[in-house]
Amino acid sequence: MSNYEAFINESAEKFKAILREQLAREDRMAAEKNATAAEKDTITIGVVGGDGIGPLIVGEAEKVLNKLLKEEIESGKIVIKNIEGLTIENRMEKGKSVPDDVLCEIKSCDVLLKGPTTTPKGGSMESANVSLRRELDLYANVRPVSVPEKNIDWIFFRENTEGEYALGSRGIELPEKLAVDFKVTTESGTQRIAKSAFEYAKNNNMGRVSIVTKANIMKKTDGKFSALCHKVAEEYPEIETDEWYIDIMAANLVNENIRSSFKVFLLPNLYGDIITDEAAQIQGGVGTAGSANIGDKYAMFEAIHGSAPRMVEEGIANKADPRSILKAAEMLLRHIGLVDKAEKLITAIEKISEDKSIVPTGTKDGPNCTDFTNKLLEII
Repeated sequence: MSNYEAFINESAEKFKAILREQLAREDRMAAEKNATAAEKDTITIGVVGGDGIGPLIVGEAEKVLNKLLKEEIESGKIVIKNIEGLTIENRMEKGKSVPDDVLCEIKSCDVLLKGPTTTPKGGSMESANVSLRRELDLYANVRPVSVPEKNIDWIFFRENTEGEYALGSRGIELPEKLAVDFKVTTESGTQRIAKSAFEYAKNNNMGRVSIVTKANIMKKTDGKFSALCHKVAEEYPEIETDEWYIDIMAANLVNENIRSSFKVFLLPNLYGDIITDEAAQIQGGVGTAGSANIGDKYAMFEAIHGSAPRMVEEGIANKADPRSILKAAEMLLRHIGLVDKAEKLITAIEKISEDKSIVPTGTKDGPNCTDFTNKLLEII
């Protein structure tokens, strides 16, 4: 046991440092608000290709943005800025999930359209997405799912900066004995994601918010998340509020008898990550879903799927479905106040998606990504 005491003492010191850091982060969350991108005279849209199929699908989305925003770009209202360097090769070379020079370029933009990035296996480096969410304080991950023929109109508000993801690369391990990871729930962090979800429900006439936790097991962290969300709910008496455990909610999404009654979902980080992929599959696959990462100053819009290295290795990257990043672009347009442009884009996507002969399937014999985009541009 004496051999373990040194490990316990060392681990306790590491945990003290983590607690001090997280308390300081919680204190910073009440920082001043900044003007949203829609309120600025010039809006800079950063475009980041990422890894794998990312540069290809993001390139297609950039073509669409250039056409939709032609007048705004020419007038100087919109600037589209390409940002290089958020590749697995550069990140590994620099030894940082987001190299300092790349982060500086990203922070010079108001909103970001970002392709998927690869995270090295084995815990050698933090996910670029996790780093960006923390560095830009993008606390709300917002993912809509719509299947009109099944009467499904869902929107998920996933807390984006806490939970297991905040310290996922900083756990403690005693080789051949045990490993411990940490989960973080702060008061300020939970209150702001809850407020975002209830405000959205109020402003969009969606009269139900469903809180999703595992508070019966994770009594401290999920218990705090649950209690704080219910406290925020008291400010919105006109909105029906209920709570479900994550395992039951996963089942509810495939229960055709009740799933169409759900509207707005409010979840901690990990559960939101998992269940939104399930929801996207119901919609037609992760290739059909986009997501928004929103903070008080910055916002990042991306596909919910990964970089698909298998497709690159097999030489079929050009068969990737671009609708995920195109729907992210639609959300970006709404965020900066160009609702008419967003409507034009989503209407065109829905129209072309009806023609299965043109929709990429990610298979060797399937339709081509560029052909899909060119057809979309014709409709726009």
